[in-house]
Amino acid sequence: MAKRVHIVNGDSTASILSKSFLKGDIVVWREIFCEGPLHKNFASDEFWKLRYKYMNEAYGIDKLQYFDTTIKEIIKLEELPKNAEIVLWFEYDLFCQINLLATCTMLLNFYRKDLKYRLVCVGKRKGSKSFVSLSDYSFSEYGELYKNAEKLTRNNLLYAKECWDVFVENNEVKLKKFDFGKSSKFKYLQTAINQHLKGAQITQGLNEIELKILEIIDESHTNEEKIIEKLLHWQQLKTVYGFGDMQYLNRLKNLKKYYTISNGEFYLNNEGKILVL
Repeated sequence: MAKRVHIVNGDSTASILSKSFLKGDIVVWREIFCEGPLHKNFASDEFWKLRYKYMNEAYGIDKLQYFDTTIKEIIKLEELPKNAEIVLWFEYDLFCQINLLATCTMLLNFYRKDLKYRLVCVGKRKGSKSFVSLSDYSFSEYGELYKNAEKLTRNNLLYAKECWDVFVENNEVKLKKFDFGKSSKFKYLQTAINQHLKGAQITQGLNEIELKILEIIDESHTNEEKIIEKLLHWQQLKTVYGFGDMQYLNRLKNLKKYYTISNGEFYLNNEGKILVL
């Protein structure tokens, strides 16, 4: 039987997958390529320098930590076992979709005819009104997800790289013009790109997420934990960002000139109040 390698969107998925009957090595994709600068030459020295700098400045992650947790995993894809089956596990949201494009670009760079490529990408689920993530499935359901996985051809990987290149260029006109919905294999991609474009729009100097944070603070003077909780709830109902606590905490921190904190609770200052009027 061919060896199997699972490329998963995060540690939560890796934990669930490891409990299933699906055998194989697990590579965890730990990056957030939907935010921060990107170099056109994926995985080049210049590329990683940009990411090192961004992750350190935005999240306080040093080079050694970034290498050990992120790059070490990604470079495993440079030398995959012979005749292996490569299974990608991702989700519908912006966070995952951009990482999926990056994964496909990496696989294309080291493409081999002896390998088989498959994609599990969850989002819409029969009987559910809202989108679902991989963590909404139990380990016993992962087998069924695997059985329904899409086969990815070299042409599919080429298209994903084309999409990645357009995203990296980050030209609003080109992003709006390019057809990210051309391939049925990447059925959630256009919606994710639309969310990216909407999130990049600036009103009074702030983007959608930043304005939402100030709105939450203004409506209910509450603590950091509750603010993040409200953001995650808003995200699930109204957006497809797919961000986690870390991304929202970083955005909250970057808005400190618009609020004060008293006894652990956040209050807008005069500058912040002007923005939510």
